[in-house]
Amino acid sequence: MRSRFSAFALGDADYLLRSWHPSTRPADAELDPGLRWYRLDIEQTERGGPFDREGVVEFVAHFRGTERGSLHEVSRFRREGRDWFYVDALPHP
Repeated sequence: MRSRFSAFALGDADYLLRSWHPSTRPADAELDPGLRWYRLDIEQTERGGPFDREGVVEFVAHFRGTERGSLHEVSRFRREGRDWFYVDALPHP
């Protein structure tokens, strides 16, 4: 999760696509150059340890653009081999 946030902050769309699970990966990742991602707060995690194949991360990512804002998401990740891949966002309860 932290590496994907760093990719957003640095504008590294290639890394975002490489770390996206092939089953849900879009054809391209267009990043908004007017947003500056500056803080990531991990709210909660489920699974995602060294012996797990799946994990869930709830986070809040803060940004600045024409206004300040945040993205609150609960994301699913899947491990294949040694690498973790973003799968999708779960709906908020």
